[in-house]
Amino acid sequence: MPQSFDTQSVSRELLRSWRGKRSQIAQSRRLGYSSNVAYAWESGRRFPTAVEALRSAALGGRSAEDIWVAFHGNRPAWLDHVAPDTAEGVVAALSDLRGRTPIDEIAERAGLSRFAVSRALSGQTLPRLPTFLALVEALSLRLLDWLAAAAPIADLPSIAPAWSQLEAQRRAAYALPWTQAVLRAIELTEYQQLPAHQPGWIAARIGLPDSVERDCLDALAAGGQIRWNGRHWQVDGSEALDTRRDRALGVRNKQFWAQTGLDQLAKQSDGLFSYNVFSVSERDLERLRRLHLAYFRQLRSVVAESTPSERVVVANVQLFALDAGTLGPEPADVATSDDSPLS
Repeated sequence: MPQSFDTQSVSRELLRSWRGKRSQIAQSRRLGYSSNVAYAWESGRRFPTAVEALRSAALGGRSAEDIWVAFHGNRPAWLDHVAPDTAEGVVAALSDLRGRTPIDEIAERAGLSRFAVSRALSGQTLPRLPTFLALVEALSLRLLDWLAAAAPIADLPSIAPAWSQLEAQRRAAYALPWTQAVLRAIELTEYQQLPAHQPGWIAARIGLPDSVERDCLDALAAGGQIRWNGRHWQVDGSEALDTRRDRALGVRNKQFWAQTGLDQLAKQSDGLFSYNVFSVSERDLERLRRLHLAYFRQLRSVVAESTPSERVVVANVQLFALDAGTLGPEPADVATSDDSPLS
């Protein structure tokens, strides 16, 4: 959970934003209540369920479907089978984000009990808005993006600093893609055990010119991703950095890391470089797509738990059809670290 705000504060701001210029009484009546529930919600005396909140969002011009489409960057498949502003829709959305992440891990990330998480994901209880937001963060590590899809950032002052910092981080990732690898190199146990920072050490470790190392460190510090502790650089925060918000720039980043893989292959570097060209049914192509998505999610789960940090790794995940057609949503482009032998 980003440390600069809490889910109760941002829940109140969301509800106020969705109400717009209506009075609290008018908003309550439009939602079908005879009492002034809008006042109770916005004051934090109690909070709506996720379903009630999403219906409130629709009154403010942000339908649940629009929010999820904007968040994912495309229309998730589960929207074809269930309405997103229903109890079933909330379960489907959270289950889609969960993938195969274990309940215990979700509970730890969200600061909730295992029992509460299990009941929310199974639909036995409807999570209140703050709990729902905590689950979105725990399952996706992208709550800021969900909030930006749900309401104007100007209406959410509690997250404005965190959002500005996230956007600065994305700009750095686009302008200097090597910042993602430099960030992971700073996490390495070997770097942190140096008596002090040695200019050029990171560059030599991951194969960069010294000038690129300097530029990357400056950009990471400006974006608040690293801080100087007097002897070393240290990673400051571990939120996932998703680069799908700007598709054109995201494609450029994919091209960069794909080319990096080609460079490694040309050097006959250690790693896994393989391909398979085949024909398959539409049904099985969809099965393969889901396997790739599941692999990517499991990879992120392993990375999140991996200690100590000993290697900087790139995993390029590719699956595409050569003939006409589409494959559906892609996994998020996230900078991570791992000690596996992939490159």
